[in-house]
Amino acid sequence: MIDVETELGKAVKHFWKTRTHQKKRQGADSGRKDAGNRGAVTGGKHADGFVKLIAGIVSDAGLPDATIFTTQKTQRTLPGFFRPTKEWDLVIVSGSDLVGAVEVKSQVGSFGNNFNNRVEEALGNATDFWTAYKKGVFKPSQKPWLGYLFMLEEDEKSVRPTQRIDLKPFSVDKAFQERSYAKRYELVCERLVREMLYDAACFFTSNAKTGIRGGFNQPNSE
Repeated sequence: MIDVETELGKAVKHFWKTRTHQKKRQGADSGRKDAGNRGAVTGGKHADGFVKLIAGIVSDAGLPDATIFTTQKTQRTLPGFFRPTKEWDLVIVSGSDLVGAVEVKSQVGSFGNNFNNRVEEALGNATDFWTAYKKGVFKPSQKPWLGYLFMLEEDEKSVRPTQRIDLKPFSVDKAFQERSYAKRYELVCERLVREMLYDAACFFTSNAKTGIRGGFNQPNSE
């Protein structure tokens, strides 16, 4: 069986190595560089290691006649209910059955600006997926499996407590008050699973300094 912890370390290393390389290469031909981290983000491929790891886990599970799609866009695209289609990072089928789909996300910097966007994406994707299933879009498939993987940059701005939010006349959930973005994301992933929007979620943090050697932290054993 695949050594998940070791392979996840390799995937983290690939993420930071690829991201750094893309940031250096971006704009080399034109002589212009994107502002901030956009060059690393728009280059793509930095999350390939995570997708490869998940595909390896699925392969090890020994499902007969399972086909795992990770590369070609059209094979990773499924119909939705509230929208025509959704491109997933990994799709598993067996014959005419949809076995599962996985979304892979990461965030480096811009924590305050992107937190709500990431949460809305995760909620929207799950809602669309399960509604499509309930309406028979994937028939004759049995209930498929839905997974979510998220890596957050471990940075001073992502691990320090946020300011208290005061609203009137309604109050903000205490669980989010003065919690770092890392703790918020951890809570979100936990709730996504407990509310049965995803069958499983993988949340971990890493930074460029230790991540280039495969270092990462998993704060929630669940």
